[in-house]
Amino acid sequence: MKIAVVNNFYPPRVGGSAHLSESLAKGYVAAGHEVLVITAAHAEAPSDHEADGVRIVRFPAFRMPETRLAVNFDIAFTSRPSLPRRMKKVLDEFKPDVIHQHGQFFDLTWASGLWARKNNVPTLLSVHTRLQSPSKLYQFVFNMLDRFMVAPFMRRYKPTYVVMDVHMQEYIEKKYKRSITGMVPIPVGVDPEWVRGGDPQLMRDKHELGDAPIILSTGHVIPLRDRLGLVEALPAVLREVPDAKLVVVGGIYFDAFLHRARELGVEKAVVTTGAVPKADIPHYLAAANVECHELQGYGFGTASLESMAAGVPVVAAVREDNFLDIKLVDRGNVHLVDTHAPDQLAERLIETIKDPAESRDIAESAVKLVNENFAMSAVIAKHIETLEALVSGTAG
Repeated sequence: MKIAVVNNFYPPRVGGSAHLSESLAKGYVAAGHEVLVITAAHAEAPSDHEADGVRIVRFPAFRMPETRLAVNFDIAFTSRPSLPRRMKKVLDEFKPDVIHQHGQFFDLTWASGLWARKNNVPTLLSVHTRLQSPSKLYQFVFNMLDRFMVAPFMRRYKPTYVVMDVHMQEYIEKKYKRSITGMVPIPVGVDPEWVRGGDPQLMRDKHELGDAPIILSTGHVIPLRDRLGLVEALPAVLREVPDAKLVVVGGIYFDAFLHRARELGVEKAVVTTGAVPKADIPHYLAAANVECHELQGYGFGTASLESMAAGVPVVAAVREDNFLDIKLVDRGNVHLVDTHAPDQLAERLIETIKDPAESRDIAESAVKLVNENFAMSAVIAKHIETLEALVSGTAG
């Protein structure tokens, strides 16, 4: 097959969507397919080059200013009068059999979708982010964007959607119900090997943590993953485990949890690292007693899956059917707690620290779950099977 991968995010830009797109593109090439990546320009990368057998074309782009609405991320758009012409030229020359798009609210998705409709080429769309916010004002803005900008484009070319979890399925069915050609359950993929084999002492020495039990929380701090629940749980945890530390690894784009920590008098138990090199993550994981991402019930992210792959017990506020046909089992392969329940969270955090034997058993089951269902090789194979079905017209 000739596969066009379209995503405004692509390395050297960072983020889960960018890295997944790159892994899939390389996986498609390794399986014998020809791949073209269309993405937004980046100052550090050439506009047209080949890497690892993948041709990468970067369209001229402008970067959104850093605002809370954009969560201060490096978000680039390519919208300009020349975009349709550029898209047509590149895709006409490549002649893809199928287009795999990433991100429903990006201009490259819309432009490639309209080209696909005109040329009768099937499209697969991976929706990585739901336009949601705990802020009523921002949620109103997001609802308007979804209703009057995103949904109309989706209705014009009706892609098949990759459904990564139950929350995404419900979101797509609610927001884009008139634009669905099909839905395919494929979870987010991770590389289990790279997170293993870290040196725990490196990070303990770097942050002067000594032998303190570490509650690790990896990933950028944004309004949807604000870490407030973790901070609310800390007073109860510290009563049982006085030397415990909450180590938050990632860029801080929303700092309400730090203000709350000061209000509760637990700020000395909170360690923030800011964004760190990817190579450091295995060392943090090796040092952790437990990992917890967030308590707002917005899903189970890549960071938590990577923690499970590394053999770290995970506490999460998600449903057992979060991954649809791949089941999470409370105290079997993960600790499941209710959303917005810091007292319950505190109990599980204490349990993981004080009962290392149970934690070890849960962690071993989690490693097996990730290896069998979320390893990138398995996820790539599911994507290729879906793309082949779209090309042959046999997709359900």
